[in-house]
Amino acid sequence: MRFIGITGGVGAGKSAILAHLASKPGIRVMLADEIAHDLMQPGTECFQKLKQKFAGEDIYQPDGSFDRAQLAAVIFSDDRKREELNAIVHPAVREYVLQQKEAEERTGKLFLLVLEAALLIEEHYDEICDELWYIYTTEENRRARLKASRGYSDAHVDRIFASQLSEEEYRRHCRVVIDNNGTLEETLTQTEEALRREAYE
Repeated sequence: MRFIGITGGVGAGKSAILAHLASKPGIRVMLADEIAHDLMQPGTECFQKLKQKFAGEDIYQPDGSFDRAQLAAVIFSDDRKREELNAIVHPAVREYVLQQKEAEERTGKLFLLVLEAALLIEEHYDEICDELWYIYTTEENRRARLKASRGYSDAHVDRIFASQLSEEEYRRHCRVVIDNNGTLEETLTQTEEALRREAYE
């Protein structure tokens, strides 16, 4: 089994590629955001730590769970708070990922285990992944997608972009680069080529 980490800036269009991979037999896709969401539910250790750290913030749904949009607004407007959240959530996500990797290796049923994470490089997943893939999309295209699909303002997009790695950093760490500026068909063709290389290594 190969363990691949996939990353790229917000708005890079990773979802279509991940869905394509997940549809193929022998491939399991894990999303760090979904793992983090599950680990931040009421009653979990992460939830209790975050509740103490963010006391007084208006970041809760009526049912007591975190309002993800409100929480995102808080951490993207305050570097210190973002770092505090990351220091609690990311180690828990990494521990879960390692447990899943070990479990899949024991069963031996997968060809490929895939992890998508925005902070794949920052959190040093290159230490546990066999290789990293970078989904490249220009900032112009990413900005347009974020404004159209999520209704983000230019100022909000600027804050997000400022908090992420540069294209040069992504390329420096990632062995495979998939250019997602063209059509979906072109992107998936590159993805299939990358999969074929994995099959022969």
